[in-house]
Amino acid sequence: MEKQPLPTDDVPPAASEAEVEVSQPASPEPAVRAGWDSKVEYFLAQVGFSVGLGNVWRFPYLCHQNGGGAFLLLYVLLMLVMGIPLFFLELAAGQAIRQGSIGVWKFISPRLAGIGYSSCVVCFFVALYYNVILAWSLFYLGNSFQSPLPWEQCPQQGNVTVKECETSSPTSYFWYRRALDITDSIDETGSFNPYIVGCLLAAWTLVCLGMFKGIKSSVKVMYFSSIFPYVVLICFLVRGLMLDGASDGIAYMFYPKLAIWADIQVWRQAATQVFFALGLGFGSIIAYSSYNPKNNNCHRDAFTVSGINFLTSVLASLVVFAVLGFRAKNKTLACVASNLKALSELFLSGAVDAHLMPGFNYSNPGSVAPELYSTWFQQKGLNVSGNLTDCDLEKAMQQGAEGTGLAFIAFTEAMSLLPGSPFWSALFFLMLLNLGLSTMFGTMEGILAPLTDRFKILANNKTKFTIFSCVLGFLIGLLFTQRCGNYFVAMFDDYSATLPLIIVVVFETFSVAWLYGADRFLDDIEVMLGWRPHVIYKYMWKYVCLLAMLGLLGATTVRMFIKRPTYLAWNQETASEKYRDYPDWALAVLASLIIFAMMPVPVALIHAVLQDRTRRAAGGAATAQYRVVSTQDSCETPMTDMSELTQSNGTDSSFP
Repeated sequence: MEKQPLPTDDVPPAASEAEVEVSQPASPEPAVRAGWDSKVEYFLAQVGFSVGLGNVWRFPYLCHQNGGGAFLLLYVLLMLVMGIPLFFLELAAGQAIRQGSIGVWKFISPRLAGIGYSSCVVCFFVALYYNVILAWSLFYLGNSFQSPLPWEQCPQQGNVTVKECETSSPTSYFWYRRALDITDSIDETGSFNPYIVGCLLAAWTLVCLGMFKGIKSSVKVMYFSSIFPYVVLICFLVRGLMLDGASDGIAYMFYPKLAIWADIQVWRQAATQVFFALGLGFGSIIAYSSYNPKNNNCHRDAFTVSGINFLTSVLASLVVFAVLGFRAKNKTLACVASNLKALSELFLSGAVDAHLMPGFNYSNPGSVAPELYSTWFQQKGLNVSGNLTDCDLEKAMQQGAEGTGLAFIAFTEAMSLLPGSPFWSALFFLMLLNLGLSTMFGTMEGILAPLTDRFKILANNKTKFTIFSCVLGFLIGLLFTQRCGNYFVAMFDDYSATLPLIIVVVFETFSVAWLYGADRFLDDIEVMLGWRPHVIYKYMWKYVCLLAMLGLLGATTVRMFIKRPTYLAWNQETASEKYRDYPDWALAVLASLIIFAMMPVPVALIHAVLQDRTRRAAGGAATAQYRVVSTQDSCETPMTDMSELTQSNGTDSSFP
């Protein structure tokens, strides 16, 4: 029996899929698929999608918290043995089959189509909350064009400073009270925030304008949105390295703590960061790659994009901790000055013995290094009555150094200390906006491309479908503009994508490496590239990557069950953050998000099995079946239909 050929530039994917399912009508893909005008456009799109907000605020925090230089080595190791092989797999699959995620897995077998639908669902969940972050960035960007910046000083009520601001800080107050007007818990919904609603509408409008003509319009925006963040990061790095305390911040970040390698949670966090940094499982990599010519060197692309992603994370970490080092140095010096002033008053009042007083010149706090004060405090200061505190530079570095707290509290506070702070603030939030837009374009492409490839009516009305998707995203996104909306953003960020995406990639890897066959997949790549990738990829996909993903899945699942999920809430009374347990109804929502995202996989499998049985009962044409293949099975022609291989071996096995 003649085996199914690989889709080519001359044969539309619809014809190939029609051969897979003989008894079904041809899949309704457009006859001609769009393509990139140049390699530069493709690189801007892939890099723009993979390099996002996580590179700026998640990677530096993980690196600092988990061993500095030791975490960097661990991250590189996991990227080489897990990240790049899986990234290469998705690039090659999209380029070979020339369809979105639904079409790719349906092409391999109709029973795997649910993998693509799950990717679309997760992309939609991510787009919902990710665009809210862009709305916050727009709000701060709009407030950056004034001097002084509105978060530089605490507001006054009459002649009295607002207590909530005085107890916390001007930047924390502006974030929690002015921007979010946040409630004390997720149970208290509150009203909609009109400023954030307006900014969310503007954010979805920007995404819609960039996407309404597909990659032809979005890539024009990416010429700016993918390159501009690097210009800003370099400007911030040069300025940051000139600040007092920058070297302390960078030293704290990269100081290696090799003992951290023994902690399984560090491995889990590093693997998760690799996973999300490259954008695995979203379907966006497959979608972007599907617009490439079939002879494009996707192997080189995998290493190039991954390398750029890693170097961007390192660059962002240098910038972040140079600036945070400056902020921490200022806070520590202010702490030392405040404590020494209190110590002098206690000594003059006779409340402190002379032998407890420090040997340095405490009457001139500006000349006292924080290290000297900290050493004295540990030796003698604990015996002094009063409210003296230690002034630890590392603790100051850790305050607000993760996620939204890093961008909207810690970094804004540091920028407010710089000369010309409105300029640096506008530059920073414009950078965040562009980073987020590039990632949003990729995320939306992970939704639009598979669905328009699969359904002819959507392909014929792609502009309307794009606008409808953005309007729907805005309407559902209003959930996040309530006063408790930040807590829902945290819930979606932590749980709606992590577990479903890991499961999706496990299915992807198992399907290609075992059901389709790693050798057969390498044959397909050889036809595309003209040379065969190293056999090590076969073993990476079949064993190393699959076992690593299963381990990550197990560790993530176990952690969710042994530790009740929590969120960081703001307490208005104490003007401080504290962790709270999610209420039972929120846990039900959380579980529903995960189940809903994974539901397409078993549903598509059951649907395909029932269709197969119906056809056999009706005496219809042979349907596509597959089994776990042997590495010795011959495969002269790529993209072989599983049923053909099964029939050639005289078997009649099918997926149970």
